[in-house]
Amino acid sequence: MLQQQTRRLTRLALTGLCCLLLTSRGQAESDQAEVPNIVVIYADDLGYGDVQCYNPERGLIPTPHIDRLASEGMRFTDAHSSSGVCSPSRYTLLTGRYHWRSRLQSGIVSTWGPPLIAADRMTIGTLAQQQQMRTACIGKWHLGWDWEMSKEERSLIAGFPKPKNAQAVEPITDAHRSTWEAVFSRTIPGGPATRGFDIYFGTDVPNWPPYCFIDQDRTVGIPSELLPAADFQNNRASVQGPALEGWQLEKVLPELSARAVAFLEDCRQDDASFLLYLPLTSPHTPLAVNEPWKGASGLENACADLVMETDAVVGEVLAALERNGQTDNTLVVFTSDNGFAPYVGVADLESRGHFPSGPLRGYKADAWEGGHRIPFVVRWPGVVKPGTICDQLVHQADLLATFADCLGVELPDTAGEDSVTLLPLLTGSTEPVRETAVSCSIKGVPAVRMGSWKYIPAPGSGGWAKGGDPQQPEQLYDLAVDLGETTNLAGSQPERVAEAKRVLRSTIDGGRSTPGEPQANDVPVTMAKSLTP
Repeated sequence: MLQQQTRRLTRLALTGLCCLLLTSRGQAESDQAEVPNIVVIYADDLGYGDVQCYNPERGLIPTPHIDRLASEGMRFTDAHSSSGVCSPSRYTLLTGRYHWRSRLQSGIVSTWGPPLIAADRMTIGTLAQQQQMRTACIGKWHLGWDWEMSKEERSLIAGFPKPKNAQAVEPITDAHRSTWEAVFSRTIPGGPATRGFDIYFGTDVPNWPPYCFIDQDRTVGIPSELLPAADFQNNRASVQGPALEGWQLEKVLPELSARAVAFLEDCRQDDASFLLYLPLTSPHTPLAVNEPWKGASGLENACADLVMETDAVVGEVLAALERNGQTDNTLVVFTSDNGFAPYVGVADLESRGHFPSGPLRGYKADAWEGGHRIPFVVRWPGVVKPGTICDQLVHQADLLATFADCLGVELPDTAGEDSVTLLPLLTGSTEPVRETAVSCSIKGVPAVRMGSWKYIPAPGSGGWAKGGDPQQPEQLYDLAVDLGETTNLAGSQPERVAEAKRVLRSTIDGGRSTPGEPQANDVPVTMAKSLTP
């Protein structure tokens, strides 16, 4: 009922919003003024507490550009990704559908893995394309491609051991190089250019092969070497494999920034409306910090320095919008795919006074809040009141429905099954827009929200963090009074536990969590096994 009322209110809000835009910009004769351009900047492994405005007391890393964006827009304090890790969160942000309705029940898309997003599924890109907007994805994809290679070819491309030390050498034969020449000379189907984006440029996964850029559906150059063993030290590369000769991990982030700025400038020159999806490769590994930022954080931690370099890229994009006269008619979203990775020095950072999860429990991969409660900032001049803070429950799945409302589009039943419009919140409402939300750990353990209550059908984090009581197989927290998840109330609140199970069962079985025709999940949902009848 709440979501049905929200959608009705949204239609009214959208009409008023368009009038506001037309009036405030003095362009009543222009249809273009009714819809905004859209920029989504997606950081990788940026924790809730890594952004200064989210963690002013226990956050020591300066993030002036993200903070400025928040001061000029709305900062959400109860926003969530679909998972505590990468690929599933990206799937949900792009499609408005919980990732666990797909084949990805746990973990991430594997190296050289096939596409996760079905070819006929709507994304924020295809939504914008239908409105004749120019679309670009620049950065990390990590949602799979249809790599065309035989079993024999794959055996010569994959499976290299990770170097044991900086001097390790793995011999490359003529058979390797001839196979790589053949495979990387082919087009790569199933990528972003087939999922709603006119333009793609990036490194599919920057710490995995192939170590090269991909432009549309081809590698830029033919990888002919293995990445040097030294690049596998100090949280840089993770998986050995084909690389361009002389490939430098440090050049990835600056090139993505330059390409994003160039795309915005091209749109200005052509007077084109646009949607830019900018999934940054940082501050995730490789911790390849460029010279101006080395040591800049003062925390003696490369990831902390990379957070600052990431913030600088945000500043470059915002500066390009301003320089091009695009700021006033562009909706900008900044967020992160999951929490901070504990393996890049979290204990040392906290000993120095910087807490990447802020007041939250857990980190990347966990079902606890530190795994999936993320920074989420929206700026839309003339619509979103500057400097506002929203404490309502929202989810990255909500971007598809929000953008559809901003563009005046009604989603079909087969799209955005878990997406709720945020437009009422953006235009000043203080009423909740969603009653429930589901986020998962890396192992597929769900965290179910019902208002301020949170249920986890497992004794621990469901991820990498240790803790939890094995004598209590379920967890229930009231986040309104216990944001740090310190007091498990499952034993004393059996009715709420039962209600959470019913909510999760209903969300799974209906194939959607929003009003509309029931839809089918792609596969049986494995987390349903944890629910009693």
